Amino acid sequence: MSFGAVDVEDGGAAVATARVGGAEEVRGMPAEVSWEMLDKSRFFVLGAALFSGVSAALYPAVVLKTHLQVSPPPQAAASTTAAAILRRYGPRGFYRGFGASLAGTVPARAVYMAALEATKSAVGSAAVRLGVAEPAASAAASAAGGVSAAVAAQVVWTPVDVVSQRLMIQAPTAAGSRYRGGADALRKILLADGVRGLYRGFGVSVLTYAPSSAAWWASYATAQRLAWRALGPAHHDRRASVIAVQGASAAAAGAAAALVTMPLDTVKTRLQVMDGARPASLASAARALVREGGWAACYRGLAPRCASMSLSAATMVTAYEFLKRLSAKEESSLP
Repeated sequence: MSFGAVDVEDGGAAVATARVGGAEEVRGMPAEVSWEMLDKSRFFVLGAALFSGVSAALYPAVVLKTHLQVSPPPQAAASTTAAAILRRYGPRGFYRGFGASLAGTVPARAVYMAALEATKSAVGSAAVRLGVAEPAASAAASAAGGVSAAVAAQVVWTPVDVVSQRLMIQAPTAAGSRYRGGADALRKILLADGVRGLYRGFGVSVLTYAPSSAAWWASYATAQRLAWRALGPAHHDRRASVIAVQGASAAAAGAAAALVTMPLDTVKTRLQVMDGARPASLASAARALVREGGWAACYRGLAPRCASMSLSAATMVTAYEFLKRLSAKEESSLP
């Protein structure tokens, strides 16, 4: 569960704007709420509540993906692993670590959304002033915003990811569970490994999600523009058309991002759940994974991750657009 290309696995999302730096596309897209038009306090309070609910709905897929990524060969099917989690832990097994994850979701999402929107606005304005065509300026602004948001959010999210993933996969023993909750896991990781232990996988997380986020936002902006060009202005005021275009564009971008980043995400997860051992390097962890199960091992958990990221992207994007409209300042509100 990270913040990158609308990971969303939990990730935050926003909608690529039709306005970039105040310039409106000649061909026209539905009216958009820009960063400057938002009531920031309302935006972050409502966003925390809205996205926490979405995260709760998608969390079981993240747990399943994590179990598949760290399980030794031979690789079980996703359905078999899901059934095993259910038998061993009951329905609560799909929410192990959710409390710790949720505690980090609010600040991480706030950082992600602020970095995304502020960067898009600044880069878009600069590109337009330099004479860059609006479609290219929009794509560049979206890509820059994606990189900025992914890097900023990982500073907050990586420690949360480490703690929640340890809780997801820990197996109860005769002496009881190693960690008795998020606070206990945080304390024990700090005692054993120091602050560095909380940032295991930070480098590979940035390597995974920064370029992925840039590609996601740029491709999402382009997909929306192409869709609206095909549909025409007559559909701009139809709420069903707006939701359909946003959801379909986001879902396709989410699945593509999941496929491209899967190997690095698997290595990252392996690094983050290592307990008490000397941290391995990215290269050594990747070699060990390939030796263990071949290149196919890099794609363990691909199906639930694709499903989670596509659903998350589509849900987050439509929810985020709704959130921005709810948070628009009165004098800037849109119909």
